[in-house]
Amino acid sequence: MKAQKPSLPKGTRDFPPEVMIRRNFILDHIRKTFQKFGFLPLETPSIEQLDVLTGKYGEEGDQLIFKILNSGDYLKDISPETLQEGYKKLTPKISEKALRYDLTVPFARFVTMNRGTLSFPFKRYQIQPVWRGDRPQKGRYREFYQCDADVVGTDSLICEAEIILMINEVMKNLGIKDFHIKFNNRKILTGIAETIGEKEKLSDLCVALDKLDKIGTEKVLEELVERGFSESSIQKVPDFLKDDTSLESIKNLLKDSSEGQKGVQELENVLEYLRIFTSDTSDIQNKMHLYFDATLARGLSYYTGAIFEVKVQNSGIGSISGGGRYDNLTGAFGMPDMSGVGFSFGVDRIYDVMEALNLFPEDVMASTQVMFSNLDEKSEKYALPILADFRKVGISAEIYPNPSKLNKQMKYANSRNIPYVIIIGSEEMENGKLSLKDMKSGEQLSYLKEEIKEKLLQKI
Repeated sequence: MKAQKPSLPKGTRDFPPEVMIRRNFILDHIRKTFQKFGFLPLETPSIEQLDVLTGKYGEEGDQLIFKILNSGDYLKDISPETLQEGYKKLTPKISEKALRYDLTVPFARFVTMNRGTLSFPFKRYQIQPVWRGDRPQKGRYREFYQCDADVVGTDSLICEAEIILMINEVMKNLGIKDFHIKFNNRKILTGIAETIGEKEKLSDLCVALDKLDKIGTEKVLEELVERGFSESSIQKVPDFLKDDTSLESIKNLLKDSSEGQKGVQELENVLEYLRIFTSDTSDIQNKMHLYFDATLARGLSYYTGAIFEVKVQNSGIGSISGGGRYDNLTGAFGMPDMSGVGFSFGVDRIYDVMEALNLFPEDVMASTQVMFSNLDEKSEKYALPILADFRKVGISAEIYPNPSKLNKQMKYANSRNIPYVIIIGSEEMENGKLSLKDMKSGEQLSYLKEEIKEKLLQKI
C-alpha cells in the first residue's frame, strides 16, 4: 500500500513548541488583563446547533459558517426536487450542526440557558478557536483563536470605557505602540441612513461601508447603487466619508436625526469616563489611541451601540481586535432586554504583528530556566535530588536524560534557549560547589547549591 502524503486543510496550521511558547506569551497577558478587570473564565462546545448560529452575522457571515453533515446516510430522504431547489433549502435538511463562527453568539446562548443561576451583570472571558469558511490569505485563517471579554446585564457606558482601557493595557504589555482604536456607534450609522433618506436600508449601508478600507470610496458608492440606493441619497454619502470627520462635525451633519445624536452623546460619555478613569483632562483620544471613524460599521448585524476596531499601523495586517454593544442578541433565544457589550482579541493576528515587528522578548523562548548536565551515572545521581529541590521552589529545571559529551549537551541547551547550565563533574562533587554556566555570556563560575537557587529565584 502506497504511503499517504500528509497534508493540512487550507487555512489551518500546526503550532510547534517555539510557536506555542510565543502564543502563550500573548495569551497569558490577555488572560491576566481580563482577570484584572473582573472577568470570569468560560468555555462552550466547538459544535453548536446550526439554527443557533444562522441569522446572527448578516447574510455574508452566514455563508462563512462551517456546516457539519448529519451522520449516516444524510441524503436518504432527500428527493430530486429538493436537490434542484438549491443549497439554501437543502442545507437545513442535511446539516443540523455547525462549527462556531465566533464566541459571542454561543455566549448569548449560554446566558439564556443559564439565566436562573447567573448573577447579573455577568462578566466572562473566553479563549477558544473559531472557524470561518473564508478564503485563506495573510492574516486570515479558517481556524483561529479568539479571546473574548463580554459583560451582559447592564447598559452602563463604563463597560465601553473599560474595554478601551483593557485594549491599551494589553497593547502596552505586549510592546505594541503604534496602534489605532477606531470607534463609532451604530446609532450614528442609523443617523446617516436617516439623513441620506435610506433608513430602511441600514443593513445594506453597513455592509457596504464595512468594505471601505478594502475597496475605496468609489467602489462603495457603486455597491450602494447595486443595492438599490437612490442617486440623491448616494450623493450625500461622501460627506460622511471624509478622513477628518470628527465627533463635532458628525453631530452637525446628523442634526436632524435624534438616533444619530444619541449615538454621538454615548461616545462623548465614554470619553468622559476615560478622563475620570485616568484623571486626565487633556486629549484623552490621543492618550488612548482613539480615532473616531463615522464609516466604521463592522459587518456583524447584532451590534446596536458603540463599536470598536483595532489596527496596528505599518504592519500589513488587518484588525487585531474588535467588538461593540449588542442590546438584542439574547432576544433571539427568548431572553429580551438583556444589554451586553464585549470585544475580542485575534491572537493569530497579534502573533503575526509581533513577529513582523520583532516584538517578542529574547527570553520568551526559555521555557526551562536551568539544565543540569549529565556526564556519567555518578553525576546523574548527584544531580537528581538537587533538580527536585529546585523544582520544589518553582524553578523550571531539567536534566539532560542520557550521559553524553558536554559539548553535545551545550548545543542542546543553546537550541532550546536555556539560559543556564549546571555542570557537575568529579571536582564539583568533591568540593560541594556547582559550576553555573551563563549560556549567553559564556561566563562559568562556581557556587554553592543554595547560592545558585537564590540567583535563579531572583530571575523568576
